Amino acid sequence: MPKKTVAIVQSSYIPWKGYFDLINSVDEFILYDDMQYTRRDWRNRNAIKTPHGCLWLTIPVQVKGKFHQKICETQVNNSQWREQHWKSIRTFYARAPYFTTYKDWLAELYLGCDSVYLSQINYRFLSALCQVLGITTRLTWSSQYEVPPGKTERLVTLCQQAGATDYRSGPAAKDYLDEEQFASAGIAVQWMEYSSYPEYHQLFPPFEPAVSIIDLILNEGPNAWQYMKSFAPRTSSPSLLAGEGTQVPGAEETA
Repeated sequence: MPKKTVAIVQSSYIPWKGYFDLINSVDEFILYDDMQYTRRDWRNRNAIKTPHGCLWLTIPVQVKGKFHQKICETQVNNSQWREQHWKSIRTFYARAPYFTTYKDWLAELYLGCDSVYLSQINYRFLSALCQVLGITTRLTWSSQYEVPPGKTERLVTLCQQAGATDYRSGPAAKDYLDEEQFASAGIAVQWMEYSSYPEYHQLFPPFEPAVSIIDLILNEGPNAWQYMKSFAPRTSSPSLLAGEGTQVPGAEETA
């Protein structure tokens, strides 16, 4: 059986570099979006740098009376977030070294986003950012598979249906993951390590490591991969650069 590594994580909005390191380190990344939506979490918000510290960019979603809604069922309640988020990025990154390179691509990514479902919005941004970083990992949805209830049981079944020989997870799951269930299914568990990332050029010191990947891209451009862990040395940079006539990746894709 050929080796295949899978990760299963809820979708996040413009997440930090560690999230993309996890995507890049596996063969299939399953968006765990048939799980319950959690408030005040990474599903619909992330942070960028400003002269006054970090600023949260939050997509407003419908939550009243929807406590048990799944992530894939969660809808936006105000479409103005697109213009507001793009304005904030434009304002605070105008002097970033690669802002001019990527500004048209980012503008279209935001202003051309017409979905009302949070999962599809996150997928649009994740797909586009992966392509900029040169990540070719397959992105799928947990809803495409048939899975039973339970925490570890669901993960094991997803891995089995995806044909995984290995499952890679962030370290936070060590508190609840039952590795014996994976072992019984013949699936090896691997753990990501998010410490000791190198610092990169960043506006508005002091350095803040846990902000959105957009910060790294606008400050380091095609060299962003050098400040991540899962990328092998390259002889050339990713080919997708705004201004070269490329289409926004993921813009036409749906779940």
